[in-house]
This record gives sequence, structure tokens and C-alpha cells, in this order.
Amino acid sequence: MDWRFALELLVSAFLIFGGVFAVVGAMGMVRFKDFYMRLHGPTKSTTLGVGCILLASMSYYWLRTDTLSMQEMLITLFLFITTPVSAHLLTMSGLHHKLPCDDATRGRPYELKESGGATKESTASKR
Repeated sequence: MDWRFALELLVSAFLIFGGVFAVVGAMGMVRFKDFYMRLHGPTKSTTLGVGCILLASMSYYWLRTDTLSMQEMLITLFLFITTPVSAHLLTMSGLHHKLPCDDATRGRPYELKESGGATKESTASKR
């Protein structure tokens, strides 16, 4: 088997995995019930999806030109650095605004405990 054909198969696999991860992330945004669970869709699976697509792009560029593409490497590095930071800032903003969380959400930060913050029951009783 020619090494170029093997690399084309690898590019195809990266594109398929990237598309699957992106779809799973989008489904998570729709399916999950509260703000805190919805953060997992774009931060986990969509990041992997975009990472796989960028790896496919780097591999394809290397296949066609026999040089590595620094642009895709820098985009991937920027993505993997900024996504956790933005997810952390969004979570802290949600905690600051005391957004209610669903009962299925695991873990209770001290900001959302019964005594200090809004929960699903306390926000429902205010309505």
C-alpha cells in the first residue's frame, strides 16, 4: 500500500471523527438541561472535533506540498489553550449570577448550596 493512500485514509478518518465529535457536542447543547451541563458540549467534544479537523487539514497540506503547515498548528494550540479558560470564565459567571442547576447536575458548588445560592426549588418558589 502506498504511503500517500494511507495518509489519505488517515485524513478521511480525522474528518469523520471530527464531524462525529462536533455533532455530539451540538446534541449535548440541545439535550442537556441546565447551563452547567451545557458547557460540556462545546468545551469537550466540539474541541476534539475541531482538533481532528485541523489535524486532517495539516495532514492533507503535508500530503500535497511536502511541508508542514504552521497555521493549523497555531490554530490548534490557540484552541486548546483558550477553550478551558473561556469555559472556566463562563462557569464563574454562572456561579456569580447564581444560575439554577438541575437536580441531575453532579456536585454542588458552595455558591449554589441551599443556604447561599439559588437552586431549582428556590427559584421555582419565587415565581
